[in-house]
Amino acid sequence: MGVYLNPGNDAFRQIRNGVYVDKTGLIDYINGTIGTPFNLTCVSRPRRFGKSYAAMMLSAYYDKSCDSGELFTDLGIAGAESYERHLNQYDVIYLDITWFISRAGNHVERVVSEIQMAVIDELRSKFPDCISESEIFLPDALLKISQKTKEKFFVIIDEWDALFREVKDDEMLQSSYVQFLRGLFKGGPAMKSVIAGAYMTGILPIKKYGTQSALTDFKEYSMVDPLVLSEYVGFTEQEVQSLCDNYHVDFDRMKQWYDGYSFADTDSVYSPNSVMEAVNFGKFKSYWTSSETYESLKDYINRNFDGLKDAVIRMLGGQREHVDTGTFQNDITSFHSRDDILTLLVHLGYLAFDEQKKEVYIPNLEVSDAFRLAVKGTDWKEVNQALSRSEALLNATIRGDSETIAEALELAHETCASTLTYNDENSLSCAILLAYYTAQNYYEIIRELPAGKGFADYAFIPRKNTQKPAMIIELKYDRTADSAIRQIRERRYAGRLKDYAGELLLVGINYDKKSKGRKMKRHTCMIEYI
Repeated sequence: MGVYLNPGNDAFRQIRNGVYVDKTGLIDYINGTIGTPFNLTCVSRPRRFGKSYAAMMLSAYYDKSCDSGELFTDLGIAGAESYERHLNQYDVIYLDITWFISRAGNHVERVVSEIQMAVIDELRSKFPDCISESEIFLPDALLKISQKTKEKFFVIIDEWDALFREVKDDEMLQSSYVQFLRGLFKGGPAMKSVIAGAYMTGILPIKKYGTQSALTDFKEYSMVDPLVLSEYVGFTEQEVQSLCDNYHVDFDRMKQWYDGYSFADTDSVYSPNSVMEAVNFGKFKSYWTSSETYESLKDYINRNFDGLKDAVIRMLGGQREHVDTGTFQNDITSFHSRDDILTLLVHLGYLAFDEQKKEVYIPNLEVSDAFRLAVKGTDWKEVNQALSRSEALLNATIRGDSETIAEALELAHETCASTLTYNDENSLSCAILLAYYTAQNYYEIIRELPAGKGFADYAFIPRKNTQKPAMIIELKYDRTADSAIRQIRERRYAGRLKDYAGELLLVGINYDKKSKGRKMKRHTCMIEYI
């Protein structure tokens, strides 16, 4: 066993020794690509979404220097027709690009040559009669070995895009790296017979030059379009439910904190690392902010692109934003619009993407907390005021302080909307959720809840172990707060919460659209208890 050539299965064995979710169906899919024109796979995922775990799993499965049968015999892949045919059948080359960058230290310009020489040294030890001492180009070394031995290689590159992220301004190094990858995977018919398959992971999809990918032979699966691999992006609802049952963890809280990503073939996808942390430590919190600074998110949302700030505010208020993902160049330097930033945030996991509607949104409480911290570090004074007052507003609502509620909504409404859109009904809805931002810690908030003879604008249903009253909020325009309360009663919205045992607050809010001038924009509120 080597470091880069056939590293063995110890890494995957350690993974199996912990809490484990069976994702070996991915192996069967990759097996199906071997021997086809689609044998080069690039999977891009955010940090903490299990990229390295998948790479280590594939390495243990394909590596011919070890016997990995015992690690897979009780997993789903063992029942697949392709299982025995490819198990431990290839020489594996495993490259972690972040390791090579760290190893290079102050001489990062040497990374590409260091990668090649490190692998060639190990190849020379295993195949001493195949490679000359002067060989420095890895594709040529592999080609010479294959011509003499008929061996095929499976190449795994973890964090393939690290150079583009960590050495983002060195275009010469990036070009050298791309040329190396092209030599490895686009070397004509001879090289096609050398590479049995390849699996690359990264945070970003393969960089574009103009409209073309730098490595056109790779089939890409990303957060924008995961295609048939959507169930391997993170944990599915069934997988998380099983974990919660086995380890006695509150599933509803798990869903609130870490769910929210969805794709055409998989409705509910959870952030895997955070789920595992919650299972192991029994605590629900934002594991993102403890493992990665919010500074990068703050930098991105603070870019001076027209409409970006407004889009972030609306998403904090529970709304979705339309986005065009096509212009993004798959790097962290070539930003030309608000849509480029929003697309990057999808790839980084800070936003979820609805492919059918072409909309982005904040997926869950964990990510929402990251946005809150990021916004706190900006000069968005009004937004920070609205967020900081949120807890006080919730308490004021519970104690029936209607004046405080009206004042807080004035601030949140002005924050959510420009003068031109102030009277738009979506702006007031955004203001409600922004003003009650911290309420999501205690409530399941449902907009337009079917209830009685219509739809309640908002229902705040207390989560388990929360000692707070339920609330129904009804919005009116150019009417009165009292008329909103009457509608809740007359249409029997409260009946929808008949199974809830506890105090219920009816909250009526009216906004006078006809008022002219900033000083006259009036919100009124009325509260009743049941």
